[in-house]
Amino acid sequence: MSQKLKEPRTGNVTASDISKIDERIRWALQAAAEKKAIDLTVLDLRGIASFTDFFVIATGANKRQVQAISDEVVEQLKRRGTRSARVEGYQTAEWILIDYGDFVFHAFDEKARRFYDLERLWRAGARVDVHPDQLQTGSLKEE
Repeated sequence: MSQKLKEPRTGNVTASDISKIDERIRWALQAAAEKKAIDLTVLDLRGIASFTDFFVIATGANKRQVQAISDEVVEQLKRRGTRSARVEGYQTAEWILIDYGDFVFHAFDEKARRFYDLERLWRAGARVDVHPDQLQTGSLKEE
């Protein structure tokens, strides 16, 4: 999986306007990047899924890192007043799902991410791969 920024295949989210996406998604991306998550991706599912608007996907190298990524996302968003509706998969940490209603954060280990391949399953949605440098330079930071 590439960490290079790609223009979406379809839809209306581009790298240049990702900063217009809900600030909570940007906070989740920043939190994941702080824990050295790799292959950060946002899928815009508006118009193709009725249960959420966005998937935010991240990968960790091992169980402890996947848990650390999810812990940081939950903590950072809770600190800013947003609580998750539910968290699933924490104990096994192959795939941790954090449901925020209008977006769902997915933290995978590398093997599970390749196996489930959400980007392929939801390929009709717009996709933006986010490089950690974008977060450090402030291009996605809260304004």
